[in-house]
Amino acid sequence: MTPTRLDAPGLLDRARELAGLLTDTVDGGASVGFLAPLDPEDAVAWWHERAEQVAAGRLAVWAALDGDRAVGTVSLAFADKPNSRHRAELVKLMVHRDARGKGLARTLLGIAEKAAAAAGVTLLHLDTETGSPAEHLYRATGWTRAGIVPDYAANPYGVLRPTTLYYKHLAAG
Repeated sequence: MTPTRLDAPGLLDRARELAGLLTDTVDGGASVGFLAPLDPEDAVAWWHERAEQVAAGRLAVWAALDGDRAVGTVSLAFADKPNSRHRAELVKLMVHRDARGKGLARTLLGIAEKAAAAAGVTLLHLDTETGSPAEHLYRATGWTRAGIVPDYAANPYGVLRPTTLYYKHLAAG
């Protein structure tokens, strides 16, 4: 399953599948901005709201599909201010619980990094829940920990958790 970059119509077409991935991620305890239980229709609406950003070129979204089921996704949020166009934020790297352990997260991360470099981005940044499994992936792929912010976001169960900030320098391509 090769991840595919979605344009705005493609994102709208795949919103329901991506919503299933998002609800699985939240149900699995990952802190990706939502509280459990996440209503599937709210998840579909959230993806629909991203389509305008994709159409405007402010967001790039990739989806890995297994048949008609989304099993992974990653996005890049491009900065819109003139003094920050050299950077982008890596957001919503998610892999379905039953597709984990097969290298998909590393593949998605690599695709996003290469696309960012090709777009002239030289600095990526992200945040992730401190102590989460994602931290191992970021450290193993050359990301640098910038620091920890206490009580940054609630996990899906409403408990405030610290967040670790990471960055990675890229060679512009």
